[in-house]
Amino acid sequence: SSSSSSSSSATSVTGDTLLNHRPCVPGFLSLAGNLTFRFFFFHYSSNGELYMPPAGKPKMSPKWVIDKYKRGETHAVSLLHQLAQILQFHLEMKETVTTGNVTRLYFAFCAVIDGVEYKTGMGITKKDARQKAAELALQDLLPTLEGPTCLSVDFIFFIFILFFFFFFCCLERKNFGNLQILHAVRNQLFKLMNNHLEFSAQAGTTAAFILQTSSGCEVVALGTGNFNIKESCSAESSGRTVLDSHAVVTARRSLMRFLYRHLLMFYSKTANLTEKSIFQQSSDGSSSFLSLKGSITLHLYVNQLPKGAAQIPSRLNLNPLSISAWQVNNEMSLHLSVEGKVFSVFSSAYDQSASRAVSMSATDKISQWQVLGYQGALLSHFIEPIYVDSILVGDSCCSDTRGMEMSVSQRAEGITSQLPVYYCMIRPRISLVSSVATNSADGGQLTHGINWSEGDSSLEVVDGLQGKTIEESPFKSGSALASRLCKAAMLHRFKMVAKEAQRPDLLAATSYREAKGMAKAYQEAKRVLRAYLLQQGFGLWLVKPSVGEFSN
Repeated sequence: SSSSSSSSSATSVTGDTLLNHRPCVPGFLSLAGNLTFRFFFFHYSSNGELYMPPAGKPKMSPKWVIDKYKRGETHAVSLLHQLAQILQFHLEMKETVTTGNVTRLYFAFCAVIDGVEYKTGMGITKKDARQKAAELALQDLLPTLEGPTCLSVDFIFFIFILFFFFFFCCLERKNFGNLQILHAVRNQLFKLMNNHLEFSAQAGTTAAFILQTSSGCEVVALGTGNFNIKESCSAESSGRTVLDSHAVVTARRSLMRFLYRHLLMFYSKTANLTEKSIFQQSSDGSSSFLSLKGSITLHLYVNQLPKGAAQIPSRLNLNPLSISAWQVNNEMSLHLSVEGKVFSVFSSAYDQSASRAVSMSATDKISQWQVLGYQGALLSHFIEPIYVDSILVGDSCCSDTRGMEMSVSQRAEGITSQLPVYYCMIRPRISLVSSVATNSADGGQLTHGINWSEGDSSLEVVDGLQGKTIEESPFKSGSALASRLCKAAMLHRFKMVAKEAQRPDLLAATSYREAKGMAKAYQEAKRVLRAYLLQQGFGLWLVKPSVGEFSN
């Protein structure tokens, strides 16, 4: 109804009025007999006040007109029209074709109620055909009208209250879950930094993975950092330097260490350790891969909006003919990260062939992990893909998650049907939340990043430009200063798990690259994803020079 209706001719409705007025509320019945309410008696005026139009002429009761029909005081066509007025459904007596093997000349009609066609009635005259069609329609309609059809406004008010109650319960449950996650991240970060205040400046870039169970939330992996390795340090090929030290990449590699630890627990000969593992075998034996226990969900927190397409300007015009639309297409493309700076793959500002010290942006990697899983190729030999259910963005400078939604959830939309079994495109729930740490622009060496995973006795500090652990790091793996996140360390853990899982086929791999290549389904999913992104116009995924030929 028009919001310009005169307020003087409309009855204002308050909460008390809703509880005291009891007019009949129109409804109609679908073909299946399910009552659907039409809430059109009440309207909002232009100033937001709820009002009810004038009552006008009192309406008849459905029961009263039906009783008249059953007493033979009115015919079927009249009853249908009366019910259409009372219950506010659209009625059409539609001329159609005769059914069956009819040899004589007959007319045929059917009743159409709110687009639903009822049985066809036939007669030698059009009047007879309409009457028969109405009778057939009423045979289906009248049984569903038995019982009360006039519902009081206070009952409808109750239904609205019930709906909003459940809506706000769901909203509060989501908010409570987010608060639990934030509390867990903030507490873990405080514990780590409280003992190492000299590295507290790194906290502003924090990313963390959180496991949520029925008993609460636990941070299992955490990382900080904002750089990838510089050109002069990128030639090392033994797998002992970390190429990308951005926070979410560091946190993800820390998560992989956590997953390896729990695989060793699962494959151990100790029942107590197996029970404590987050992994379980398929209960019906349908899969040879392990999966997370059913009560466990994984979540990602980032204290800064990831670099790349997630940082798309929030107010760009999406008109296909506008200059801004071209800008959106460019911003939504894949991005490259070079020593902390980010370039679109379509940008002429950087020649990607001129440097080995380049990686895909953090946003692009998150987009890839939401399709391939966060476990990576090596762990795919043992477990099903692992995805995050939600991503919480704590960036105080971020006003919306539009770019994150578009880049993570929309660029690969529709790819699932093309992927191997177990792989799919998961749309995470993305939320803006409060920050767990402030960004510091003047304290400490901001090229450094820390990493930690559940079970570690101390944090490790890595120089992002060098790809090595710094001398002052609380944890150091040895004099070579190779990080516990480097590829060689991951290969060592892979071999440990392969041995415990009694997988001689995996132990036979002669190099890191070969071991990754043996994960056929994972590699196929990766190939499909990159081809899909290219086909959709987002650009070519960077393929790095061979850096995985080491064997220990």
